[in-house]
Formats: sequence, C-alpha cells, structure tokens
Amino acid sequence: MTHKILVAGVTSFYLSLGVAEFPLRFQPTRAPRWLAGGVSGAAGHIARVLRTLGDDARLCTVVGSDAAGTAIRAELSRDGLLGPGVIDGACSSLGVVLVGPDGRRMGFPHLAPVNQLRYPPETFAEQARDADLLVLTNAKFVRPLLGAAAALDIPIAVDVHLIADLAGDYNRPWLDAAQIVFCSHERLPQPPARWVSSVFARHPRCKLAAVGLGARGALAGTRDGRLVTVEAVAPRGVVNTSGAGDALFATFLHVWLETGDVVRSLRAGVSHAGWKVGHRTPASVSLTGAGLAELQASHPPRVVAGRWDT
Repeated sequence: MTHKILVAGVTSFYLSLGVAEFPLRFQPTRAPRWLAGGVSGAAGHIARVLRTLGDDARLCTVVGSDAAGTAIRAELSRDGLLGPGVIDGACSSLGVVLVGPDGRRMGFPHLAPVNQLRYPPETFAEQARDADLLVLTNAKFVRPLLGAAAALDIPIAVDVHLIADLAGDYNRPWLDAAQIVFCSHERLPQPPARWVSSVFARHPRCKLAAVGLGARGALAGTRDGRLVTVEAVAPRGVVNTSGAGDALFATFLHVWLETGDVVRSLRAGVSHAGWKVGHRTPASVSLTGAGLAELQASHPPRVVAGRWDT
C-alpha cells in the first residue's frame, strides 16, 4: 500500500570528503582520500528513502536560485520529489562532511540561507491534504508551521537529532506536537532507555520514542512500557556514517505505516542504515522494498526485547 507522507525541512548540497585522521593536522594543502558531492539534508534524504521504498513522499523545502540550487533541483526532479512544496529562495543551504577512515563524520551544515525564510503556510496546508503522516524535521523555518500541523488530524513524526536537554526551548514545540519521536544517543544526558521514559513523562501526545545508538544499533519504546533493541549490522562495512539516523527514521516510518509492528519497523530501519553507511555518500543510495527484504534475509539483525518501565 502506498502512503502519502509530507516531509518538511532542509535539502542541501553537500560535499563529502575523506580525511586521513581526526583531529586534523594543519597543512597548507592536502589531497582528500576521496571527494564526492550530492544532495542531502535531513528532509531531502528522508523523502528520498520514502520515495524509493514506494511511498508518495511530498517534500516541503527551500531551494535557492543559485548554482547549488540548480543541482539540487536536478536531483529532486530525477527522484520524483520536485513538486509544488519545493519553494524558491535566494540561496541554497550547503554543507561539508569530513569522514574519517573508520566512517566517523564531522558535519558543517550551512543553513543560514534558509533559516530566516518564511515557508508559506498555505503551501504546507495543501501538501498536507490527505496525508497519512507528517514528518516535521527541526529546521527553523518549520517551527512556525507546528501549530497548524498539530491541529490537523494527522500523526506527526519528528527527529530531534542531537538533542541534549528535553527542557530546552528550541525543540519543545516539536516534542509537544509529535506522536513519534526519534533522536541520536550522541548527546543524551541520560541512558537511552531512561530518556525514552522521560519523553513519555513530559510529552503526553508521544506514543513511541526511539534512539539511534550508532554502532550499537537502535532502541524504541512504546507508551505501554515495551522496549525493543536491535543490534547494528554493516553488510558492506562502514565507510561514512552521515545520514544514518535519517535512514533509520525514514525506513522505520515506512514499515510502521505498513504494519504497526515496532520490531519489524526497527529491524528494517537498522538494516537499511547499516547498508547505507557502506557507501561514500549514503544519501545518494537507497534500497527498494524488495532490496530491503533481501538484505534483512541475508543479514538479520539481533533483536532484544525488554521494558523501559522497570
């Protein structure tokens, strides 16, 4: 079944380059281990994953009229994502990712060109019509849309990425609005399972909270106390971990809408993310539904069931 999913947030042109080590030693010039360019950004990557898996992904984003914007629009058009939700800006958002030999990444997102832009609420409302799910990334220009989004009778999913404080002002509107909340473990102030408990205690609309654990996989908890942990797989090795969280999030949502099964959804998300990190530019490659099923059959991740309320 094809689901209609609105994805709102940043789409950027990124340069990804392999470095010899972290921290970098200063040199006036140095050839990278490798260098590649392409379209990424949380919303662009999530929409691409969903579209490849077979969903009707409607992308609400901002693309500049500059050279980077020309490249972004060309890729979005190729992937079937260049629709009426892609609006014009003066300049595009850009980024650079440095990637170490072990796949660790250091990102430099340049979002200033789109941060202050007002996304038209009427365009958002039109793209949200008949949607099965709203995926609202925590881009600044999405924030003013949250009130109208929460008033719609449509589930909301958010990824608050490198969150460090549930009481922080910036992410609170997204957390208050969402039924599904994802984040990274990298800056959490408490163990992931306890963070899941804290999300449910603070945000009564939330029904499911999940944490990407990097090389340890991911975990997800439901409001009834269930906790599922899925261990990581990396069938092609680890080349670049950029965008792994986006792949986990998007793939989970696709399977969740199909099945409502937390275990199947998290297994699929972990598998897809583990496959993507074996590529130099993970955002540029995605599996179809059939490809994902084959991957999970050949490299099944280990699942551990538990409780977050004990």
